Amino acid sequence: MKIAVLGAGSWGTTLGLMLVKLGHRVTLWEFRPDAARRMEEERENREFLAGYPFPAELTVTSRADEAVFDARVCFLVVPSHAMRSTVERLTEGFPHDCTVVSATKGIEEGTLMRMSEVVADVWGKRFDPGRFVCLAGPSHAEEVVVGLPTSIVAASPLIETARSVQQLLSGERFRVYAHDDLVGVELGGSLKNVIAIAAGIADGLGFGDNTKGALLTRGMVEICRLGIKLGGQPPTFAGLSGVGDLITTCCSRHSRNRYVGEQIGRGKKLKEILAEMVQIAEGVRTTASAWALAQREGVEMPITEQVYRVLFEDADPLKATTELMTRKLKLED
Repeated sequence: MKIAVLGAGSWGTTLGLMLVKLGHRVTLWEFRPDAARRMEEERENREFLAGYPFPAELTVTSRADEAVFDARVCFLVVPSHAMRSTVERLTEGFPHDCTVVSATKGIEEGTLMRMSEVVADVWGKRFDPGRFVCLAGPSHAEEVVVGLPTSIVAASPLIETARSVQQLLSGERFRVYAHDDLVGVELGGSLKNVIAIAAGIADGLGFGDNTKGALLTRGMVEICRLGIKLGGQPPTFAGLSGVGDLITTCCSRHSRNRYVGEQIGRGKKLKEILAEMVQIAEGVRTTASAWALAQREGVEMPITEQVYRVLFEDADPLKATTELMTRKLKLED
């Protein structure tokens, strides 16, 4: 089967390599022509995933139409802010029977749309929700590419489509669960990045395990509040795309979002941190979108609010912590 992977970062490249091992032909799309040509010549993604040679069944192109031509499945693995422009490239010539799999965790700024909503907004009547799947769960590329056991979830409104992706990706070291709660899986995978920044700030400030445990627990409460208000199913947030992804992202040395928070806790400014990073920390943009959604929906999200203030209003992280700890006392919910 031919499969297209749009987005040649570490996760997109890892998915491409994994799919080849599972017996498929993969075309990896990189939007920068020079970078695509370099990867094709060097047969390796030295920029984002060095040390893992490309097999013959994996080719690289900078032409999106070439990548998706005759593909049965198309993985979208681009940053959330690039999802709209990427999908716009595919408005003509996209195979009508192709399953679309989003492996992007984020909420579009301004519109506050989930990735499935962005695709639907661009494609209009051509969008078939029954052919759309979201992948989420604890899955750092650095661990998946070396074959460490990993479990994620594939969600689609049409459970048969989710199961088809489950069958496509599952192997000895990569287990996929199927789900029909697309809204909950998309939101859980996105909102946990905000809490990961908060966890990183706590690490940077030198706080301990008590703090981390409280942040994860109360952060999960915030994710559930907003996720359920927007249509997610409550049990979803106790699963891989909710608490599973939250734990991993808040605690892992591989987490870019936790790293951003840690550097802020140590006194660096956001602009300086992002300028030094090669890869994208989705939680920064998602914080702005999550806080806007919380205000729009009237949902209480105090941790998200303080992360927003630290990132975008230059609030002092230590003072933000004090404000969280000294709020009016309440019953645990």
